[in-house]
Amino acid sequence: MIRKKLATTAGIALCCALAGAGLVGCDSTEPEGGPESSAPAPEGGEGLLTGTEVIDVEGRSVNVSCSGDPVAERPLVVLLHGGGDDLTTMADLQETLSAQGRVCSYDRLGAGGSDQPEGPQDFEGVGRTLTGVLDEVAGDGPVVLVGHSMGGLIAGRYAPDHQDRVQGLVLLDSTSPTAGTDLSARIPESATGPAGELREQTLAVFDGANPEQLVFTDGPVRSAGDIPVRVIQHGQQYLAEVPEYGEGLEEDWTAGQNQWLALSSDSELSTAENSGHYIHVDEPEVAVAAIEEVAARAAG
Repeated sequence: MIRKKLATTAGIALCCALAGAGLVGCDSTEPEGGPESSAPAPEGGEGLLTGTEVIDVEGRSVNVSCSGDPVAERPLVVLLHGGGDDLTTMADLQETLSAQGRVCSYDRLGAGGSDQPEGPQDFEGVGRTLTGVLDEVAGDGPVVLVGHSMGGLIAGRYAPDHQDRVQGLVLLDSTSPTAGTDLSARIPESATGPAGELREQTLAVFDGANPEQLVFTDGPVRSAGDIPVRVIQHGQQYLAEVPEYGEGLEEDWTAGQNQWLALSSDSELSTAENSGHYIHVDEPEVAVAAIEEVAARAAG
C-alpha cells in the first residue's frame, strides 16, 4: 500500500514508499484538521498568541498555532513538522502537550498556511524564519524544539547556533545529517527499478525539489552544549522492503540517528518499537514522555 509520495515529501525521503514500489512505511492515518479543530486552549495570559494566527516574519506571512498556559520555569515547547507536512500533523500532539504547559507549532515557508518561499532555501534561511517565530511566541525566553523528520534536521542544525534560547531537543525519526551522501553511497547510480527511482527522486528532493525548496546540505553534527537531547527512531523497519538495498538503508538510518547524539553530552537514543516514521502518531505516548522529560530537565 502506498502511503506517501516521495517526490513531494522532503523531510520523509527514505521513509516513505516510492510511488509504484509497493513499499509500506509512512503512516496514512495522520491527524485530520489543525489545532483549530481541537479543544479550545485555556487563556494563556494577556498578549499571548492563542489559537492559530498569521504573523509577519521578514515580510513573509507565517502561520502559527499556540495553546496552553505558560508554566513558571518550564520552557516553551515548539513543534517542527516534517517535510511535505504542515502543523496539522502535529495537532494531536500539541493538544496533549498543552495540558502541561504552553506549546506552539508553525508552518514553514512553502507549507500549510504560510507564504511560499521566494526561491531556494538553505538551513540559514529556514533558521531565520524559526527565529522570527520564536521572537513572536517566546520573546527571549527558553524553548524546547521538537522536530519530526525534516523538522528534526532543521532543529538539529539550528540549536548549536542558538544555545542562548534552545534548552532542549527531541528528534522524532529525524532526517540524517548525512542523508544525501549516505544514499548516494548505498544505492549506486547504475541501480534500476524501484531502488533506482528511489535514489533519483530522493536526491532531487534533497536538491530542493520539495514544497519548501530547501536544499539539504550534508555536514557533521555540531555541539549544542549539554542540553538534554532525546533521539527516537522508528522500530518498524519498512526501509528493509526496498529490493536489494533495504537492509543497508536501515543501517544507514540508524547510523544517522546515532550521529545526532553528538549534539550534546546529555543525549540518548531510543527506538519506538511499534512505530513507523510518524512516531508521534503511531506511539504518541513515547513522544510525549520524551518531550516532558526534556522540558523538565531544561526547567531544572
